Amino acid sequence: MVGLSPQITNLIIILGVMQIAKKIPFEDPFVLNACRAAYILSNVIILGINLYIKSVVDKKKDLTTLKYVEPAPMGSSEEGKLVTTTIHAYDVGQIKNLLRAQMMGVGMMAVMHLYFHYTNPLLIQSIIPLKGALESNMTKIHLFGQPAAGDLKRPFKQPAGFMSGLQSGPAQSDKKAVEAAERAGRGGAKEE
Repeated sequence: MVGLSPQITNLIIILGVMQIAKKIPFEDPFVLNACRAAYILSNVIILGINLYIKSVVDKKKDLTTLKYVEPAPMGSSEEGKLVTTTIHAYDVGQIKNLLRAQMMGVGMMAVMHLYFHYTNPLLIQSIIPLKGALESNMTKIHLFGQPAAGDLKRPFKQPAGFMSGLQSGPAQSDKKAVEAAERAGRGGAKEE
């Protein structure tokens, strides 16, 4: 599926897995436990990837200064805030966001499966988050060794999604925007 956006491939995978799930006998305890095991294994792999990337980031400890203008909250009349940080701190923050998103997904899945007894999402959530972890910018840079240029240039662009129209714009790292924010005195406190 080379050339298709991740959202399109996710949709194709979801529709395909939903068709397959109709034929799976979830009433059989062995099949149900196998699906649970696949879900747990998927999350262990994702956690392993993220922790490995964190160790690589900590080992590199790139203290190159990174400046960008964080967009103002949607509906706010304020200007964007200047953020001055390091590549190491930015990457650690990205990893924390990935880990937090994974824990939220596990929590939601636990409620859906254990409380509401839904079984089909076990299959989908065994595949989509693992695919997402392998396609993340952090994985591309630190695991697959791609250069941090183009779409992988920090600060990362937010992926276009269903709710992207409701979010504020992307972070601006161009020299003009950073200098304008510095002159205006908006933010600029170095994050540690």
